Amino acid sequence: MHPDYDHLQQAAKDHLWMHFTRHSSYRDEDVPVIVRGEGAYIWDARGKRYLDGLAGLFVSQLGHGRTELAEAAAAQAKELAFHPLWSYAHPNAILLAERIAGYAPGSLNRVFFSSGGGESVESAWKLAKNYFKLVGKPMKHKVLSRAIAYHGTTQGALSITGLPPLKQQFEPLVPSTFRVPNTNLYRAPAGTAGPDGTDAEAFGRWAADQIAVAIENEGPETVAAIFLEPVQNSGGCFPPPPGYFQRVREICDEYDVLMVSDEVICAFGRLGHMFGAERYGYEPDIITCAKGITSGYAPLGAMIASDRLMEPFLADGEMFAHGYTFGGHPVSTAVAMANLDVFESEDVLGHVRANEGAFRATLERLLDLPIVGDVRGDGYFYGIELVKDKATRESFTAEECERILFGFVSKQLFAEGLYCRADDRGDPVIQLSPPLICDQQHFDEMEQILRVVLDKAGTLV
Repeated sequence: MHPDYDHLQQAAKDHLWMHFTRHSSYRDEDVPVIVRGEGAYIWDARGKRYLDGLAGLFVSQLGHGRTELAEAAAAQAKELAFHPLWSYAHPNAILLAERIAGYAPGSLNRVFFSSGGGESVESAWKLAKNYFKLVGKPMKHKVLSRAIAYHGTTQGALSITGLPPLKQQFEPLVPSTFRVPNTNLYRAPAGTAGPDGTDAEAFGRWAADQIAVAIENEGPETVAAIFLEPVQNSGGCFPPPPGYFQRVREICDEYDVLMVSDEVICAFGRLGHMFGAERYGYEPDIITCAKGITSGYAPLGAMIASDRLMEPFLADGEMFAHGYTFGGHPVSTAVAMANLDVFESEDVLGHVRANEGAFRATLERLLDLPIVGDVRGDGYFYGIELVKDKATRESFTAEECERILFGFVSKQLFAEGLYCRADDRGDPVIQLSPPLICDQQHFDEMEQILRVVLDKAGTLV
């Protein structure tokens, strides 16, 4: 038990405004207080250990307690704690930009640093609008994104987000964003995935073609960009069908629409590659990223843009009038460099690719449970969709979601020693995104805890 446990509890309830939190749920219960991490595990203030099945929040690629990352932060803070990138530079920002450009596909050679993912998305939309004004297409400002997709909480990123329940209380938002279908094959509309609903390639072609329809509907001269995650997070990990991104690239080229690969989650090893675009074989115009760039040891994000998008800003007198105080912070960029050193010295990407099949196979054992409808994802990034009826794929009602998913599954998984996410943005899912250092022993531990909890949850339907 932490020596200040009682004080921490009272202070948390009196003063701390937690994010995305129903504070009423802690009126008569203790707030979970996490005090320590080591490897793939975290400990709470009572001394209980949990497997970190979500890598914090899709962040902790290398796991907890990596002293070399902490030491890199301390050394940099002693040397130069802060300086902005507003008309100046510092060595870590320069060298990290060079390194990221080397990892990024094709001509994505320009790196604009931010403090996190929402700021990276915000930067990409601003760049798209600014770029088209400079090249003589000032009407191009609209953005497409996919249904249920999450792109951030800032006003612009939230406007691009495709989750109405997250948006309504903050409206009116930034106008001119429009939704296209996502790539959830399990819930593919009738006829879009072939006669038996399993033709992934046909479904991908249909979903991509709806982007062209949306561009035509809005007018190609008004559409600036489309934002797409390599594997869509919200809704429970929708991988792209074969050929999907290749068709999207063709459509973007045809209509001069910028293709933004939102890789805040998918970059830096989550899918076994530095970037998800590399895994699925496409070259976007912009990549947005954050989270795993430092494995969470310091906050940092980036927007990586193609040389083409930088070109008009190199003209005399031009400027991208945008920036963040802490974008490219010296300590954060030092941590990122140390993080990427470990990626290379320990072959983290190779480890994910070597073990992702075992992770999938271990989770797919859960398909024998009546409540488990679908297991989907790639790399170390998976969603498990829960259903009321496996044969008809009937989902839970709102009341059942509240009672079973939040009232039981979410709390019980944590009580059994697994930190992960139970969510109903879209259909009810459990999301797993463990640290990239995990192996079969961790996969087995996840599966065993999930089995116990979901077996019991099945009796509550």
